[in-house]
Amino acid sequence: MGKGDKKTRRGKIIKGSYGVRRTRKKAKNKTAS
Repeated sequence: MGKGDKKTRRGKIIKGSYGVRRTRKKAKNKTAS
């Protein structure tokens, strides 16, 4: 559940990747949830 976890939305933001947890539509929304 940390910054390095690529399975979480937060981790994806840190890594700059996208996926099911983080779609490109809401990419600008960093702290919403």
